[in-house]
Amino acid sequence: MREAFDQELQRIRLGLTEMLAGVRETLRLSQQMLVDRQPVALSQITALDRLTDARQDRIEEVCLRAIALHQPVAGDLRFLAAVLKSLTDVERMGDYAVHVAEDAETLNAQPALKPYVSLNQMISDLDGMLAGLDFAIKGQDLAAARRVHAADAAIDEFYEQLQRELVTYMLEDLRTIGRAMLLIRVARSLERIGDHIENVAERLIFWISGERLTRSPAAEG
Repeated sequence: MREAFDQELQRIRLGLTEMLAGVRETLRLSQQMLVDRQPVALSQITALDRLTDARQDRIEEVCLRAIALHQPVAGDLRFLAAVLKSLTDVERMGDYAVHVAEDAETLNAQPALKPYVSLNQMISDLDGMLAGLDFAIKGQDLAAARRVHAADAAIDEFYEQLQRELVTYMLEDLRTIGRAMLLIRVARSLERIGDHIENVAERLIFWISGERLTRSPAAEG
């Protein structure tokens, strides 16, 4: 009985890391569209997001079955609770990555307002945070989960800096308003991905250590 339960837990863990890998790939393609202005098909990105959605449904089903059949306690129960609560966060990450690609497609039809240095760094940092989640899940690594949780502060700083910079562009030249507003929306999507990553890291910390962190209002939603 325990062996069957362990196999289900491993299947759940693998499924969650596959969801994260799908989000990373979606974000990577969105980065190519936005920063490198490469002609990536939006349909390719939305197909990846649909795959992430399908994985969410399958993992949720396995989690609920595992709880019903095995009545887990302690660390096993915390793990299943962490996964169930994290699934929506991971799914939303994928949605926001698609939003970045959609806005990139619109932006690429016009001359670039500015080099996207900060946006590129935000995406690279988010990719590193997603890799950190993967490492924490596979190795049940508390330190890795804490590093990811702390890293979201830098994403928030990038977002606030970009907002100020782009508002200045709009005030100085009204012709930039359309592009600047789109770039602010891209930055907001990236900032929200960071918030959802932070949420998952928080739940991994609870799973591994039993510690509940105080959630900031920005991490909600």
